[in-house]
Amino acid sequence: MKLKKRMLVGFTLLSLSSFANSETEDATQVSSIDAFSMSSAIRSVVASPDGKKLAILRATTKNGDYIIEIRDPNNLEADPVRLGADKMLISSIVWLNDEKIGVMFRQILEDGSRKYWVNKFAITDADGKGDWLLPFKKKRNVQFNIINILPDKKDEVLVEVDINNNYIPDVVRFNINTGRSVTVMRGNEKVSGSFVSDYDGEIRIAQGWNKSDNAIDYYARDKGNDDWKVIKQVSPKKRENFEILGFAKGNPNEVYVNANLGENTTGIYIYNIKTGQYSERQFGLKSVDTDGVILDTDGTLQGFRYTTKQPKFYFTDPNLQALNESVASLFKDKFVQIISSSDNDNVLVVRVSADDNPGSYYIVTDKQKLTKIGDRLPFIDKSKLGSVKYISYKARDGRKIKAYVTIPATKGPYPAIVLPHGGPWVRDSVVFDDWAQLLAYHGYVVIQPNYRGSTGYGLEHWIAGDNNWGLKKQDDLDDAAQYLIDKGLATKDKLALFGWSYGGYAAFAASMRENNIYKCVVAGAGVSDLSRINATLNENRFLSILQRPTITGVSPVEQVDKVNIPILVVHGDIDSRVPVKHSRDFVSELEKYKKDFKYIELEDADHFSDTLFYDHKKEFYTELLSWFDNKCGLK
Repeated sequence: MKLKKRMLVGFTLLSLSSFANSETEDATQVSSIDAFSMSSAIRSVVASPDGKKLAILRATTKNGDYIIEIRDPNNLEADPVRLGADKMLISSIVWLNDEKIGVMFRQILEDGSRKYWVNKFAITDADGKGDWLLPFKKKRNVQFNIINILPDKKDEVLVEVDINNNYIPDVVRFNINTGRSVTVMRGNEKVSGSFVSDYDGEIRIAQGWNKSDNAIDYYARDKGNDDWKVIKQVSPKKRENFEILGFAKGNPNEVYVNANLGENTTGIYIYNIKTGQYSERQFGLKSVDTDGVILDTDGTLQGFRYTTKQPKFYFTDPNLQALNESVASLFKDKFVQIISSSDNDNVLVVRVSADDNPGSYYIVTDKQKLTKIGDRLPFIDKSKLGSVKYISYKARDGRKIKAYVTIPATKGPYPAIVLPHGGPWVRDSVVFDDWAQLLAYHGYVVIQPNYRGSTGYGLEHWIAGDNNWGLKKQDDLDDAAQYLIDKGLATKDKLALFGWSYGGYAAFAASMRENNIYKCVVAGAGVSDLSRINATLNENRFLSILQRPTITGVSPVEQVDKVNIPILVVHGDIDSRVPVKHSRDFVSELEKYKKDFKYIELEDADHFSDTLFYDHKKEFYTELLSWFDNKCGLK
C-alpha cells in the first residue's frame, strides 16, 4: 500500500465555503439522480479528546475520493491540514490520542481473475508532519481489532490480532509511535477471540467455540485472576440474545449484559462474574428489544438505548439528559444525535437528520456557539422530499407488523413500491432512507415493512420468520401493499416491489406468485438459490448451525417457469456476501423460459452500499426509475 500526504489546494466540489451555503441555489442546478447518486459530501466528523482538533472526512469528487481535514473547532475558516492517500480510499477515522489518528482505508485487489475489497489501517500525526505507520505491515492482509485505546497510556493501544499465524487471535499491546508490540495474551482453541478489557486494560471477557456442544461459550475471569470460567453458553439450537456491553463502575466484577433471560424482548441486567448472579432487569420494554447502555469512560451508567420509530435514549444521568435536551432544542422536530465529543464536552459534534434532511453536521463549542460544518447530500431539493410515517398493519393471519411509509410531497393516490429490508435478521429504523426518498421524490409512495423474521421486536417476531422464505414472510409484504390501498395512498393497479439482498430474494419470490398483485419487481443483489446461500453460511460455523435450519421455503431459481411479471435484476460483479452467481443463474433461467427481464451487472461493486459509487448509483437509479415509470407503466 502506498500512502502519501497530499496538500490539496483549490478543490472546488466540496470545500467548506461552497458547501456551507449550497442548499437551494445549487440544488436547482443538479439533476435529482445526480443529487442522490453522489457520495456523501461529509462522511464523518470526529473531535479529538482534548477538543483542540476536528477531523472531517470530506469528499473531493462525486465518487467520494475522501480526504481528511484537520481543523480548529474554534476557527473553522482557517486553513486545515489535509491528508490523503494514493490508490487507497479512506473510509473512516478514529482519534488514538490528542495528536494521532487511525485511518481505515479500502482497496480493490486482484488475485488472478478474482477481485475483492480489502481494508487496511494506518496511523499518522494529525499535524500532517509525520509518516504513516502500518501496524503489522509484514503480515499480509492482516485483520485486527482495537480493543482499548488505553487513555492512561497515550502511546499504546490494546489490539486483538493473530500475532503468531495460527489462525487464533491473540492480544497485544501496540505502540502507535514505534509500531512495536508486546504480546499480552495468547488465544487458544477454547478461549479464541472477541476479547474485552476492563477500564484498567485487563482482559476479562472472551469467547470460544465449543466443538462438543456446537455452541459459543462466553468466558470471564475475576479481577486479578488468570483462570477463565464459562459464564454463558449460547446454543444455536436455542434462539436467544446475549451480549456483554461493558464493565460497571463500583464493582470490578460486574458487567452489563443485554439479554432475553426468559423474556420475549431483551433488557439490561448486571451480571456478577464472581457470584454468577444476575440482577433484576435494569431496563427493558415489552414492545421492542433494548439496544444497549450508555456508559461514561469509567463505567458510570448514564442511560439506555432502544429503538421505536427512531433510536431513543433514556438518560439516568441528569447532566447528560440536560445536555442532549439543550442541543435537541436547537433543531425542532429533527432527529438529533451527539456523535462525537471532547472529553470535557466543550466540543460537541452534532448530526441532524429528518424526513426533509439527509443529514447535516454541526459543532457546538463552549456549550454556546453553534456552527454548521456541512450537509451529507447538499444538492437534493428538500422541497420535493417525502414525509415519513411509522405505522402498523395486520398481516392476513393477524400478526402486527410495524412499517415506515414515505409519502411524496404531491397529492395522492400514488404508484406504490414495497421496499423490504435486507438481512433478514435486522430491522429498518428510518430517519432518512436514500432509496425510499429517491422514489418519493419521483412520485412513488414507499412502504418498508419490518416483516416477521425481523429483529428488534422480540424473540417471537424474530422466530416467526423461520422456514417462511417466500411464504408467510412474503405474505407480509403483499399485505403491506394492501395497507397502502386501504388507506387511499395507492391503487391496486400500480404496485411494484424492490429490494436488495434479502429484499432482492423477496423480489425474485414476488415475480412468481400466483394472482400476482405487482406490475413488476426489481431484484438487487438477491438470493435466488436457497441451497447455495446455505452453503455460504459454512464460512461461519455458528451461523451455519443457527441460521441454516431457518432457511427453507421458496427457492426462486427452481421455479423460474412461474415468473409472470417483468423483472429487473441488478447485481455487483464482486459481491462477497451474495455471490453474483445467484443472479446470473436466475437470468439464465429467465432466458431459457423467454421471460420479460433486464439484467444489469455493476462492475467492481460489492454487496454493500459502501462499494456503490457515483457511477454505479447513477446507472442503477436511472434504470430503476425508467423501469418503474415506463416498463411497468406505473406513471
